[in-house]
Amino acid sequence: SFTEPSLYTVKAVLILDNDGERLYAKYYDDTYPTVKEQKAFEKNIFNKTHRTDSEIALLDGLTVVYKSNIDLYFYVIGSSHENELMLMSVLNCLFDSLSQMLRKNVEKRALLENMEGLFLAVDEIVDGGVILESDAQQVVHRVALRVGYLGRKRIKLVLRIIRLTCNLL
Repeated sequence: SFTEPSLYTVKAVLILDNDGERLYAKYYDDTYPTVKEQKAFEKNIFNKTHRTDSEIALLDGLTVVYKSNIDLYFYVIGSSHENELMLMSVLNCLFDSLSQMLRKNVEKRALLENMEGLFLAVDEIVDGGVILESDAQQVVHRVALRVGYLGRKRIKLVLRIIRLTCNLL
């Protein structure tokens, strides 16, 4: 039987380290509602994929596309009937965006130092499970605009705190 087409394509985006530990996880539905269930799923997915050179797996009734680089494992998860090419476009966009933002240094330490950029990039690519963007250049551009805006807000906040502190003295 056919299922109704849906814009809600992505169930989760994960980034795990060499040991299968979570560095980033964003789940878009209640397939795994508790952190305990999410961690068990992440351990299972890592154990099934970290020794293979494949790019796609079917696991627990889900379609998993993945890619590894140095000490990171990137995963995009969709339902079993989801188009693998759509999921792969999300994965490639995320990886390429991070590669540009981290100046091709996509590894654990660099990622941990730039988590804000990762959060913003994922939010630009997927919102609530709906794919918004698959062009890494556009994602990097939008993230740069948002980081610039947030940076200006931080500077204004620091200046305001300094002024308030000076007024108290």
